[in-house]
Amino acid sequence: MTARAKGTSSVVVEQDAPEIVDIPINMGPQHPSTHGVFRMVLVVSGEKVLDVTPHIGYMHRGGEKLMEAMDFRQGIGYADRTEYLAQFSAELGYVLAVERLMEIEVPERAQYVRVILTELNRLSSHFMFMGAFGIDSGLFGTSFTYAFREREYLQDVFEEVSGDRLMYAYFRVGGLAWEVTDNFVERVHDVMKTSAKGIQDLDDLLTRNEIFMARCQNIGSFSAQQAIANGLSGPILRASGVPWDLRKDEPYSIYERFRFEVPVGHYGDVYDRYLVRLEEMRQSLAIIEQALEGLPEGPIVPDKMPRRLRTPPGEVYAKVESPRGEWGVYLVSKGGDKPYRMKMRSPSFCNLSALREMTIGQYLADAVMILGSMDIVLCDVDR
Repeated sequence: MTARAKGTSSVVVEQDAPEIVDIPINMGPQHPSTHGVFRMVLVVSGEKVLDVTPHIGYMHRGGEKLMEAMDFRQGIGYADRTEYLAQFSAELGYVLAVERLMEIEVPERAQYVRVILTELNRLSSHFMFMGAFGIDSGLFGTSFTYAFREREYLQDVFEEVSGDRLMYAYFRVGGLAWEVTDNFVERVHDVMKTSAKGIQDLDDLLTRNEIFMARCQNIGSFSAQQAIANGLSGPILRASGVPWDLRKDEPYSIYERFRFEVPVGHYGDVYDRYLVRLEEMRQSLAIIEQALEGLPEGPIVPDKMPRRLRTPPGEVYAKVESPRGEWGVYLVSKGGDKPYRMKMRSPSFCNLSALREMTIGQYLADAVMILGSMDIVLCDVDR
């Protein structure tokens, strides 16, 4: 290397600044964090999300049109397959619509059993959320182990009552398919004890965990005004500070007989959505306890139920508070044993409409947490 002459100035080579390029990233349709067959295209600049485009329809099977070709009993099975984490809520919404159209009065005992099973199903659905959400946050598989331990106990009860572990098809227009088992009350009391312990285990594991709090707090915040404008319902709406729960505000079945609180959040972020669901599980236990105390004897179907269900011409909308929000059924009949038009109002679909607004401006890693906090069911989205 030659020596530079004394007093010679250094040579400065100017370089162009690196070009900043917005990068589109595909997440899904086969991706563990999407909790089903769902794809979203994220446009990122560095680690910041600039835009999100959800792509749905991978699970579309034409369930509504299929139900229009089935009689009113056969349609119950399709409701199960649409909301496969809260099957009893879907069954209840469907049979309520038919019962209102036919003006059928459901016996007291069947009403109580429906409430008990629907609230137990809310527990099993929220346990699924807790387990998967803990993994989304990076806390490995402990939350999943805890949650699925409790789900197994609940699934055992559902299997004993309905004969099936997943697609129960146990509710019927007018009541229930058959009587519950002789030890039903005892079994439900037992599973309530294990569920209460499981809820506390998850609370101890997640709620004050520093990693979990850092991943959840101030992420994907949504105000009450934004939530209402986007038509959100369920825990996401209540986490934004709106105390709206169909079981209290527009009671169906016999929910007006039970005392329970409606948990709400203050910040509308991912952490509040978790906390609302956690408290909802404890409130479900309170509802079940009251229903068991008031469970009457008696028939489970009306005395004079026709063998073939035929509705008069008309239309009706029935809705229930599923674990994900307002699950509704709009039913149009021209008379006969099949619906002329069957439309399902899916809370997962409506809640997913807010994903873009929640995610823009957040970090790429936070997109996983925001999507997980929605607790969507893809068959419920696509139908």
